[in-house]
Amino acid sequence: MRHIAWDIGAADVARRLSVRLDSPLVLAGYSRLVVDCNRPLRIADAFAQRSEDTDIPGNSGISDEERAERAEAFYWPYHDALHQLIETRMRRGSVPILVCVHSFTPVYRGVSRRWHVGVNYRLDARVAAHVLEELRREPDHIVGENEPYEVTLDGDYTALVHAERRGMPHVLFEIRQDLVASEAGAEAWADRLATVLRSVFKRGIEGLREPAPDVREPRYERGGPS
Repeated sequence: MRHIAWDIGAADVARRLSVRLDSPLVLAGYSRLVVDCNRPLRIADAFAQRSEDTDIPGNSGISDEERAERAEAFYWPYHDALHQLIETRMRRGSVPILVCVHSFTPVYRGVSRRWHVGVNYRLDARVAAHVLEELRREPDHIVGENEPYEVTLDGDYTALVHAERRGMPHVLFEIRQDLVASEAGAEAWADRLATVLRSVFKRGIEGLREPAPDVREPRYERGGPS
């Protein structure tokens, strides 16, 4: 299995976590080599011509027209579904908490990554701070804060556009893929994260905060897709 094509184990954890929390789940459903749904379309990595040290022939020299076609077929349906779900909840008077689940490789370009899980955020640490506190109660696990990745304007899209742009609470998990590549591992981490998140929810999370000033998405700011 190669991580370059998809986040191994992430969907398995997310499905189980959704059941445990009785929460809706939105999955991209396609390899990020077709289009990476967690990248802004403006950057080259959205249609990666090279992933880690592997060339991606199907993305070499693709035209702007093909990029647009892929976005309409695979990228926007995912984000539109998430946008509509959040809008529906907010119109009913509730403030959702967005939980993003990813996985990462144990070794990247020869460098070992010691973390078992990373808890990631950018401007709003409301959920992440509580999650970090809870996860660090387990002495056998190495928990990273914004490791092995940071959330950035050029490297991320989902949490920024759907949560930060609204001032909505959120958290992004990065789980080391060897820990969730099996069914047993996915079960164990879904149980662990569900327990942690339930504890966080019981503490109470404030509602909307001031929206991030540097996150824009005209598609949704003009009311979203028809």
